[in-house]
Amino acid sequence: MSSDLIIDVTPSEIVIALQEKKKLAELSRERSGAKFAVGDIYLGKVKKTMPSLNAAFIDVGYSKDAFLHYLDMGPQFATLNKFLRIASSRKNRISSISRIHSEPDINKEGKVNELLKVGQKILVQVAKEPINTKGPRLTSEISIAGRNLVLMPFSDKISVSQKIRSTEEKNRLKKLIQSIKPRKYGVIIRTVAEGKKVAELDKELRRLVEKWETSFQKLRRAQAPSLIIGEIDRTTALLRDIYHPDFNSIIVNDQSVASEIADYIGSIQADKKKIVKHYKGRQPIFEHYGIDKQIKASFGKTVSFKDGAYLIVEHTEAFHVIDVNSGNRARAGNDQEKNALEVNLAACDEIARQLRLRDMGGIIVIDFIDMHVAANRQKVNDHMKAIMADDRTKHNILPLSKFCLMQITRQRVRMEEKVETAESCPTCKGSGNVVPTVLFADEIDGKVNYALKELNKKKLNLKVHPYTAAYLTKGWKSPQNKWFFKNLKWVNVEAVNSYSYLEYHFFDENEEEIIL
Repeated sequence: MSSDLIIDVTPSEIVIALQEKKKLAELSRERSGAKFAVGDIYLGKVKKTMPSLNAAFIDVGYSKDAFLHYLDMGPQFATLNKFLRIASSRKNRISSISRIHSEPDINKEGKVNELLKVGQKILVQVAKEPINTKGPRLTSEISIAGRNLVLMPFSDKISVSQKIRSTEEKNRLKKLIQSIKPRKYGVIIRTVAEGKKVAELDKELRRLVEKWETSFQKLRRAQAPSLIIGEIDRTTALLRDIYHPDFNSIIVNDQSVASEIADYIGSIQADKKKIVKHYKGRQPIFEHYGIDKQIKASFGKTVSFKDGAYLIVEHTEAFHVIDVNSGNRARAGNDQEKNALEVNLAACDEIARQLRLRDMGGIIVIDFIDMHVAANRQKVNDHMKAIMADDRTKHNILPLSKFCLMQITRQRVRMEEKVETAESCPTCKGSGNVVPTVLFADEIDGKVNYALKELNKKKLNLKVHPYTAAYLTKGWKSPQNKWFFKNLKWVNVEAVNSYSYLEYHFFDENEEEIIL
């Protein structure tokens, strides 16, 4: 499947859009300075134990205490705790965990009070990012992910991805890893490792072990709470998980980020380094490649997908509800059952895309159009499973009920992606009070002069709707020329198709918005 990655880099965030067959499939945001990403490893402090929940609240530096359940502490928790005591001691020096004698596995039916005390230091990893009012969800089963392998300190198990079908290949990979892995380390072999040679896997395994062992020095000096091992940035993490040889292009509007990505791609597949391109156009990158338009069409309560059929998507605190509607297709034919089947099959494709695009997690309930034939319900169920096979997030699909309701559970590790597609009325700006349009030019003129004189901005970039841009820039006596002769500073006027008719925004030389 041909894929393209479009990356919009701004001072405040990086927005990553994945296109498959020129259609938007995933949208991800990484805010500058964001912390507590999935995979980050922290030295935390036990703030409170909750025997009724068999869990503890851990201080990792977030505004709300993070949550650690007893079952997420892992069988090797006693050994991990012993390692932490030794590594934190300034007297003891540890170079490899292979020298640490393993403790017995903890009791699966045990209680949190038996292992944790208030004020105790503990090594934890973020399993879920903070969502809404909840703090991060933690685990003490430490893992360090690479592209082909996942390293599990203190575990001797070797597991192979279930998506590798060949028994012969599974056995080859198991024997290969068994021969090269150090003692006291477990390894999960990922799907992309299929067919890889020993040299490549050995190189990655050594790098992951080195990444873990560099934490020994940090632990000796660290004070809880503090970050011990940070996950790579989300852009590179996304590439690590989704990159495949069929990628057509990776387009970035920032030279330094483009160079970093090119180096990473080069380390995976040297001949593919050239697919990374630096976008230098004046038009915003998402507008130039049609991403903005797809975002407007794909998010929101109503989503059209085929021949007048559409979805209604509702989000609640507990779960997500998707209603499938045939729309104009109801009049297209006389066979209601056949029409319902066609719409439901097409809806499966769009629903699978929406789950990835919005990163919807938890419980999803889908109300398909009623079908009375059991074989047709089975077809829809089979098609949904097939189309969601490419979804990297763990999920479980239950069969359709006789009322044509389907339940899907999908792992939730971060906030669902939300994009507000509804626009305020450009005339009243949502207030219901109409401002005379004749004053619009005076309003912009006043704000331009204020920004240049009072705020002393050296460079001003004004983004407006194309119609407004034409009014401000065309002709010798245009407002743009008047601003220049009055202030002796040039105001760049940029047309943005996605803006509403009278919408405008000011930006400085660093592309940070100026609120006036």
